[in-house]
Formats: sequence, C-alpha cells, structure tokens
Amino acid sequence: MLIELRDVFKIYGEGLPSEVRALDGVSLRIAAGEFVAIAGASGSGKSTLMNVLGCLDVPSYGDYLLAGRDVGELSDRQLSRIRSRKIGFIFQGYNLIPGLNALENVELPLIYRGLGLSRRRDMALAALERVGLSDRARHRPAEMSGGQQQRVAIARAIAGHPPILMADEPTGALDSRTGLEVLDFLRQLNREGSTVLLITHDNAIAATARRIVRLRDGKIVEDRRQEVDWL
Repeated sequence: MLIELRDVFKIYGEGLPSEVRALDGVSLRIAAGEFVAIAGASGSGKSTLMNVLGCLDVPSYGDYLLAGRDVGELSDRQLSRIRSRKIGFIFQGYNLIPGLNALENVELPLIYRGLGLSRRRDMALAALERVGLSDRARHRPAEMSGGQQQRVAIARAIAGHPPILMADEPTGALDSRTGLEVLDFLRQLNREGSTVLLITHDNAIAATARRIVRLRDGKIVEDRRQEVDWL
C-alpha cells in the first residue's frame, strides 16, 4: 500500500476552549496508481490532510505509513528528502518566484536535490516541453497567462519524476476551459502511472476522479469509487 493513515488526528489548541480538530480520527488507504479527489467545503480538513500526506505537517496522534515507512519516525532531513523525491506539489496560487523565468522556476526543486546544472537543466526543459511551454522557458511569470503559469507549476512538480502528485485546487484560479486542460493533463499523468491526489471544494471537479474521499469537520464522511469515461 502506498499511503496508509491509521486513526490520524491533527489538533490545534488541544485542551483549550478554542481547540480545533482539523483531522478527527482519519483512516485512509491509497494504492499506487490511483486518482483520488479529496473533497470538502472550506474548513473541512482537506488542506490539513494534504499537508500531512505531503509530509509538510505531522499528525498530533495516529500513524502515517508512506510506502510502508512510518513517517512519524523520520527526521526532518528524511522528510525533506521524501518531499523532494517522492511528491510533486501543484498549488492554486502557482507559487512561482516572480524574479525567476519559467526554466529557473522548474529547476528550483532539482537544485535542492543536489543535481548538477546540466542534468537539472535538461530535466527542466523536458518538463516544460511536456506541458507545451518550451518556447516560454525564458519568460517570467508576469509575462505569462494564468494557464501558462499553472503549466509551469505542473512542469516543476513533474520534473523530478515523483511517483505522487498532490494538486491543491489546481484549477481554482483558472477559467473553465483552461481548468479542463489542467485536469486533462493530470489524468494523462495518472494514465502513465502517477498517483494523483486532487484536493478540491468543487463537486464537479471531484466527479472527474476515479475515487472521491469527502471530508466534513475533519472526518471522512464518504469514500467511494466511480466509473469515469476518460480511461
């Protein structure tokens, strides 16, 4: 099993009157190669769940096993290594650095992996070509449309060939047509073997996934598989 959560809690202000249980006893298993939408309204706990799954945060209680390894036993350095090698992140706000061009933005996580200039440049260019932006490699974010910026963000996420892609509201800042193009690309990556976790508040977008995990008040209230027509 690629991802396994066992009775996971994430509690803020524990014991105080203002205590918030962002995750309240979540258990979840996700196999390699799945396309899962993690859905819910604002405040449901879906972003907290993504942060835990992405090793950006740790549970207050419970166990998280990633490819059989207990994440709670790993050092900060080991967690950083997992994030840089195993997980690609795609965010609604793109999170591109304005002063860097597209190529440099895509290269950035490869620098953290310690790759040499020639290799990381080749990998970054290949990723930009994959998303159809090789001709915009020297353009900065402000010189590109929102859809192009999101494709740069996708190129950055896939440049290192991580087995897991986590997309947090990746279409939220885009018009409907461009949003569908981004979803189509995520589906193509899934067909090629990537495990895709799509975090969304939009039921229509969630409905495009093969599996929907729905959260409410930090609890899983629905976990179902469905037939989709894009396979």
